[in-house]
Amino acid sequence: MKIGAVVLKWTSGLLIGMGLVLAACAQEPGHGDNADAQKFVEYMVQEHQFDRKEMQELMRNAKRKDSILKAIKRPAEKAKPWYEYKKLFLTPQSIAGGVDFWDKNAEALAEAEKKYGVPAEMIVAIIGIETRYGGNMGGYRVLDALSTLAFNYPRRSEFFTKELENYLLLTREQGMDPLALKGSYAGAMGFGQFMPSSYRAYAVDFSEDGKVDIWTNTTDAIGSVANYLARHGWKPGEPTTVLANPRPNADMTIVNDTLQPEWTVGELAEKGFNATSQVAPEMPAIVFSLQTEQGKQYWLGLNNFSTITTYNRSRLYAMAVNELAQEIVKARGGKS
Repeated sequence: MKIGAVVLKWTSGLLIGMGLVLAACAQEPGHGDNADAQKFVEYMVQEHQFDRKEMQELMRNAKRKDSILKAIKRPAEKAKPWYEYKKLFLTPQSIAGGVDFWDKNAEALAEAEKKYGVPAEMIVAIIGIETRYGGNMGGYRVLDALSTLAFNYPRRSEFFTKELENYLLLTREQGMDPLALKGSYAGAMGFGQFMPSSYRAYAVDFSEDGKVDIWTNTTDAIGSVANYLARHGWKPGEPTTVLANPRPNADMTIVNDTLQPEWTVGELAEKGFNATSQVAPEMPAIVFSLQTEQGKQYWLGLNNFSTITTYNRSRLYAMAVNELAQEIVKARGGKS
């Protein structure tokens, strides 16, 4: 009787323990049985000669995260007007942090500006907005983030499946453990929050130490952000935005209609949007509005503004980068 009680007690404890493990697994299942994940395994084996068993094990270990699916549906730039959105990024702390980051990395920033033509303040502002100068690079495993969105978010499944492919190619090329790397809920990585395809295409070994590291090497991170913007059409010495003064008969149908310049400054003037400072009339431009607490402001976004939107396809984001960059320069007392 005593032995039976002990066995029963031990068995109950084991069952309770197994139940807790199974409950945890149920909350965060892997993708081993997911049909799309299985197709992905076959694709990676056939297209890139990955080992099938290793890929299957990787998919079993790639966890579905419901918190990621919730986060992807509520980005700040869609939920907030400009006057609230800017408060997330243009703070005394972010400006002071930018000054400190610039001071600590002045040589690399100067070299990046010289080589790529991208102003140091723009590089600093992007890194500040993306990760608080490296203070918050994301707490999700990149594998979990990308697999969750690739196989459980139909609206952008194709995009994230391609990013998952690039991620596994990247980790193989760089000799990294695909289970170890952390990033954002969307799978963005490092100081500048590069997606895997951008990492492979635009990240550079700016420190010339034989490897590309945008997680711990600020020199590589700085060079990579600069290279990205340069490759996406940044034009050295050109302005980014200019405030517009719309006439009463201005054509409001073209406001916020595109991120790519489809007009020139001169053409927008003809449509009723006059630049409030001197800008060459042949410059490509868009017209967009921002909601301030006093009402709408209208701006002309020039080529370099549109280049920033290739980093994050949001006018609010690009404007936050532009304004934070200017505030950091002011706080430093200039660029030198």
